[in-house]
Amino acid sequence: MRRMTLPSAYAILEAECTQRKCVPLKLSWSASDTAHTMLGIFSAKSGHPLADAKEAKRVVSELSARDAAPALDEVSGWLESVAADEVLKLSDRLALLLQLDEAVQPHARKLGRDYLTSPRLGRQQEYKLWQTNHDFWAQLGSAYDQGLTRYMGQEKGSEAVKSDVPLLMVRMLRAYSSQLKWDQFRYGPINAELWQRMGRAYLFAEQAKCSRQSLTPYPTLPGETTVEQEYLKALVFQASSMDSLLPLEIEIAERFIAHFLPLFVFTAEVRPDNVYWVDSDKPAPPKRLAVLPQVSPSLRFFSAGAALAKLEAMLRQVERNEVPAEVNLGAQYSARIVLPVLKHLVIYWAPKPPMRSHDRHRVKSRLTAVNGLANIHARLSDHGGEESEAWVVDDVSLGGMGAQVPLGANDWVRIGALLGMQPEGGSNWLIGVIRRFSRETPTQGSAGIETLSKSPQAVVGDLGGMDCIAILLDTLHSGDTVRAILPSAAFEPAIPLVFAWQGRSARLDPVEQLESGVDFDLGLYRVAPPA
Repeated sequence: MRRMTLPSAYAILEAECTQRKCVPLKLSWSASDTAHTMLGIFSAKSGHPLADAKEAKRVVSELSARDAAPALDEVSGWLESVAADEVLKLSDRLALLLQLDEAVQPHARKLGRDYLTSPRLGRQQEYKLWQTNHDFWAQLGSAYDQGLTRYMGQEKGSEAVKSDVPLLMVRMLRAYSSQLKWDQFRYGPINAELWQRMGRAYLFAEQAKCSRQSLTPYPTLPGETTVEQEYLKALVFQASSMDSLLPLEIEIAERFIAHFLPLFVFTAEVRPDNVYWVDSDKPAPPKRLAVLPQVSPSLRFFSAGAALAKLEAMLRQVERNEVPAEVNLGAQYSARIVLPVLKHLVIYWAPKPPMRSHDRHRVKSRLTAVNGLANIHARLSDHGGEESEAWVVDDVSLGGMGAQVPLGANDWVRIGALLGMQPEGGSNWLIGVIRRFSRETPTQGSAGIETLSKSPQAVVGDLGGMDCIAILLDTLHSGDTVRAILPSAAFEPAIPLVFAWQGRSARLDPVEQLESGVDFDLGLYRVAPPA
């Protein structure tokens, strides 16, 4: 096909219009007009506000002065628009991503701490804070991912950013790992494509022989890392089964993973000591090596290696009430908080999978569920209570059950939530606590419930001169110990619980606090002899 200039194309159009007796638009062309038109239509200059160096410098410098939440919201918008701009040169795009990322890292760390440590956040406040954090990391990972895709596609100007690509991949993996953690704070669902995106970056880095290149991810944060280490950290995090830990425990577990990561073994070889595997080219999370997977060039294996013995030694140290100072946990935590995290990691890093305490039996039955101490107490006392929910039980055992949970607008289901449960067709109530939880979809979840009592009793007593509702989990026998559920922060080591029981006064002397849940304390008491 013959290529025509714009003026000659116009001449043909004018001749055709004359022949058809139509009135063409009168234009006057010159060489300068042609050049101007070509530049206007096919210009390679982006119209993005941050394409202007002065404006970009102003925006980045002002971010540090903003409050944390608005700053993260603003940057999420900038990241999305930069990634969507088709005209920005790859080098300019990457420079902007790096600058925006670095500018708000202090804000991201602050908001992360706020989510985990702020007391008495309402459900809406908590969700908004979660969403701000989650969306920032998701947008940051996606923006870096698009930059990597353009580089891998050998977009014009790719050679100019070649030296920055390892840093791009490290930050991308770190952002996606943070998104994974924030997803886990609400127990999913996890986007399976996340694993393929991270795996693709790792495989590309390995092919480019830079997967083990050490670099500092952020100039203000100490320590070096590699593409391989960032990818492995995400795999270990997922393999550590966080769906039975509280958000703060998940944060602490991630810190321990980072500390012990250099001792893990990560290999493409099939070896007897392998524990987990992942196909880095597939949209699927890592799995325990119960059955050998289908052979593939992108198959990778990992195990705790020497990290397990070190972790077990640290567990014994914390059991002596000594929290190790050499581990950066982000804050000072007591041994009581750290201990269950270490016990959990020891189980999931071990070569043998964790064994269930009791056999589970598959069933399909309905269950009426009531949330919270006050509502359960009202039900046990035949005083009504708030609306109940219908759950479907999948399996049962001597120690508990698994159930499918509808996730409504209240969204109260979480680890440590207290439940009153009434099996379909029965009149008795059970008391349980949610120990494991995962979101299968935004409206459907799966919960693992530990049964605390099959014959609970509601009482109202005196606790140091104050009225106090309580639920007895065990039968009262003089001299025996019993468990009792009290409102949150009500357990006192030296204050007995006194209440009327079968026509006389009963007294429970405190022994120790066994647990602190979402809205309750679980205490162990000794039954005093009758007065």
